[in-house]
Amino acid sequence: MSCGLTWYRRLALGALLLTFVVVVFGAYVRLADAGLGCPDWPGCYGQLSPAHVADLIRDAHAAAPTGPVSLPKAWKEMTHRYLAASLGLLIIAIALLAWHLRDSPRTAPRVALALVGVVIFQGLLGKWTVTLLLKPAIVTAHLLGGLTTLALLAWLSLRACGAWQLGQLQGTHQGASRAGGVLPPGDVPPPGGRLRFGARFAFILLVGQVALGGWTSTNYAALACTDFPTCHGSFSPAADYANAFHMVRELGMTADGELLSNAALTAIHWSHRLGAVVAGGALLLLGWALSRRRATFVLGIVLLAALGLQIALGISNVWLSLPLPLAAAHNAGAALLVGVMVWINFRLGAPRAHPLAVTPRSPGATLAIAIKEARS
Repeated sequence: MSCGLTWYRRLALGALLLTFVVVVFGAYVRLADAGLGCPDWPGCYGQLSPAHVADLIRDAHAAAPTGPVSLPKAWKEMTHRYLAASLGLLIIAIALLAWHLRDSPRTAPRVALALVGVVIFQGLLGKWTVTLLLKPAIVTAHLLGGLTTLALLAWLSLRACGAWQLGQLQGTHQGASRAGGVLPPGDVPPPGGRLRFGARFAFILLVGQVALGGWTSTNYAALACTDFPTCHGSFSPAADYANAFHMVRELGMTADGELLSNAALTAIHWSHRLGAVVAGGALLLLGWALSRRRATFVLGIVLLAALGLQIALGISNVWLSLPLPLAAAHNAGAALLVGVMVWINFRLGAPRAHPLAVTPRSPGATLAIAIKEARS
């Protein structure tokens, strides 16, 4: 059993790292305009790799030099598919092993099986991304699916590592109080319900902000506003929100088939900035509250550092006109924030159970405590 748990933990952590790579590299492929580098799915012009159809790809590129097809773009797209396929196989192995070790409290077979379902749906979204020619709603859903996979794997990894014994600390502290025990040095009671609620609420706001960021990226609206903190020199720029957030439409087009206006792109970009203020403010308050408690100090500092890095990357992308490395790093920052928030919510929802160091008492003192409890 212990050997199986060791492999399960290794697979979960490995899959978590690979998911981060897949999410960031997928963003790089999209930002490099290589999402249609191979215009079919799952192969490239029906073959396993671009190397098998290099001449065909060169001919397509020669016919349309500014089009989405070229040999470098094809390799970027297929590399992303290879990584995603490897991740899918790894997640299936995790689910099978979790089911085999289902009696262990460190596994969560139902969550692992649900994760397999998420990955299957992710594969379909990846297919539709190509076959439906980068529809913004599909591409954004694909991004959110990748981050959902990351969040679930982060939760499984935390549980697999056994860092916190679920649901035991609250009862342990109550038992210490009744038995006259004292907590070991450095331990504190678990955080209150307000902090747990705040962490969950901040996580919801973060998910909404990530969705806005994905919508901004998939609509190529990241450079709709080239100044900061204003947009076109105003804090209330002219914007077309109706067409900006119409979900069912082609890339760069309105629902009526007309070209998407600059005002609509401005609405998308400005909404992302406003969302950053709301979600960033909530995360800042949460990080500050966590850093003031000894038991959650590290969580707070890590959250504040990740948030500061993401804000700096966002501003730099505007000021420097969206250089590809910084744009990909901004997506990595979003994935990092999601992982940190999963860690925080896991920690607050399932604190660590420390063994109690019970203070020795005389038989008379123990009897007096028992009589007092009986009377109450």
